[in-house]
Amino acid sequence: MTQNATQTLHIVGGGMAGSEAAWQAANMGVNVVIHEMRPKVETFAHRTGHLAEMVCSNSFRSDDDEQNAVGLLHWEMRAANGLIMATADKHRLPAGGALAVDRDPFAESVTETLMAHPNISVEYGEITELPSEGHWIFATGPLTSTALGAAIQAETGADRLAFFDAIAPIVYADSIDMDVAWLQSRYDKGETEEEQKAYLNCPMSKDQYEAFIDALLAADKTEFHEGETAGYFDGCLPIEVMAERGRETLRFGPMKPVGLTNVHRPDDKPYAVVQLRRDNALGTLLNIVGFQTKMKYGAQTEVFKMIPGLENANFARLGGIHRNTFINSPTLLDDQMRLKSRPNIRFAGQVTGVEGYVESAAMGLLAGRLASAEILGHVLDTAPLNTAMGALVHHITGGAEAKTFQPMNVNFGLFQPVDGLKGGRRGRKDRYKAYTDRAKTDWQSWLAAQD
Repeated sequence: MTQNATQTLHIVGGGMAGSEAAWQAANMGVNVVIHEMRPKVETFAHRTGHLAEMVCSNSFRSDDDEQNAVGLLHWEMRAANGLIMATADKHRLPAGGALAVDRDPFAESVTETLMAHPNISVEYGEITELPSEGHWIFATGPLTSTALGAAIQAETGADRLAFFDAIAPIVYADSIDMDVAWLQSRYDKGETEEEQKAYLNCPMSKDQYEAFIDALLAADKTEFHEGETAGYFDGCLPIEVMAERGRETLRFGPMKPVGLTNVHRPDDKPYAVVQLRRDNALGTLLNIVGFQTKMKYGAQTEVFKMIPGLENANFARLGGIHRNTFINSPTLLDDQMRLKSRPNIRFAGQVTGVEGYVESAAMGLLAGRLASAEILGHVLDTAPLNTAMGALVHHITGGAEAKTFQPMNVNFGLFQPVDGLKGGRRGRKDRYKAYTDRAKTDWQSWLAAQD
């Protein structure tokens, strides 16, 4: 199909959302140009110029498509021939029931696949204005550039919303004391021995935990720039912020000691446990789970070496903190994800106020399909409300309270109730299964109507 410039879909940002949007559109027969500012314009968090680079965790979280909303989102994206999920499956690492990936080969593979597609081209350079003509998707993610952010602010007439996202440190596996640490997934979760030993555990006694909390609270922290405020997303809080909320908070969060038995001292129940998860296929790199931080680098090495088993740890990457920008989507976007004031522009990914790799890619998938249908001359209904993707897009385009709008992971709280099912914890398993069964049926019907 030959298309002129007005039939080309321009996608700004080559992260999870932009990459998935490009893939979906190109497979519908639309010519796509991805505009990526990296590596010409760098960010604090990115290390490469690859598309779909993972900058925080290497986990796509739960892969359970019957009892978990993000697992259901995985299922829907796979059913829609999603590039991000197919590539994640290809580069999967053991993670005890979660979907974790080898981050560098993952990004390299996404980049190679997109670059090889005959309908896709990539232009490197920064887009600083909102165009008045053509078909555009802005999927610039949490690190939207200052110039583009100012253009969005000028167009919408509202202040940008921003919070701070923190990055967890990565440790070289061979520097960990395995006479102290041991391999075990919580509750031995996983179908294979490799999955059941997907996490490395470092135990703490009560005294060790108390000393760790004291050091954490006293450590030097990164200062904010003038005019910046710390509005953290609760799903990615720095550990020192969690510790400030109460000395036991970490023991009931990332350091909870439940479901684990110390193989070195099976009769000695740890007071707290720090977990590390494989970050690459070789198993040479491990990230400290839930240990996003804004401590200064020198303080990080001192505090983290207090963890039993990490006394001599070498760090491949220390933690960090960066600005995360998103728009007030419920007031700005219509149900086709278009900017109400400029319908030739759609937004997708984390900049819309979804949180997480999977959610970002899912919004890219949907925006890519919606934009392509429009270019090809027909209207595509947005995702059905009772699907994971539909629940999420409904939340950001009108379901959320605009005055208190904050980034959101997909969760069953966004789903319409199923009549006749019990509420509360006891009815949760049946309720979640009903949600996922209903969603799969509706999602398959939506996809079939496009064939």
